[in-house]
Amino acid sequence: MILDRSSPLPLKRRRFTYVDPMEADQAKAKLSAVKEKLGREIRVFETSPPSSSSPKQESKAEEPDDFYDFTAEDYYRIMSSKKEDKFLKTRKLREAEEAARKSKITKAVIRVRFPDNHTLEATFHPSETIQSLVDLLSKVIAKPQLPFYLYTTPPKKQIKDLSQDFYSAGFIPGAIVYFAYDIPKGEDAAAAAAANSDHFLQEEIMSLKGLELITEQAEPVHSEPEPVIPVPTPVVRESKPAERPSGKPKWLRL
Repeated sequence: MILDRSSPLPLKRRRFTYVDPMEADQAKAKLSAVKEKLGREIRVFETSPPSSSSPKQESKAEEPDDFYDFTAEDYYRIMSSKKEDKFLKTRKLREAEEAARKSKITKAVIRVRFPDNHTLEATFHPSETIQSLVDLLSKVIAKPQLPFYLYTTPPKKQIKDLSQDFYSAGFIPGAIVYFAYDIPKGEDAAAAAAANSDHFLQEEIMSLKGLELITEQAEPVHSEPEPVIPVPTPVVRESKPAERPSGKPKWLRL
């Protein structure tokens, strides 16, 4: 008797989100048009939704300066991460290692966070200067006529040297910088409140939010089926009757 269990096991199916091909084509066309206009690809997404219990103006308020104070804990954390003793290496060896690291990095992904919880992401070459980022922001912000500045945290430090390239600034392979309008709080509080009342990016740029996700979901994903592991077929052998010994027993005498 043979038990047949050689039928293949059922394959697992992956869930996917349906995206209208026409909608995906429109998203790609819009991203391509902005790329051609600005000279580089950009992405817009929301970092964190504003709290429902807080008013809208409060969510856009800039953090106080003491929030970005450099504490002793930050210092020891940074120092503990530096495991390499640079003083034990020669200058030529350090320069060779620096050149090798620099040659491996081909892009710098910079994310600019705005007080309204939106982030603009753009890709630059490490040899480009921070001025190129400022020039890009001047083309996409809603109020380009107002002065603005960029800063990093922690601690809060304004980026003043715009001629520095991204590699020298330590913005590789990527970095997060923060945007703020450069309006004196004491002199013109009304102007500062008006500048922070609306979105910081233009409507055309804000409309790009979520388009990158649509184009990624529209791309066909060729998933290979899971391999079928053959199950060995158990064979049950039927028992045979024991054979009788040949010959005559010893007690039988002729």
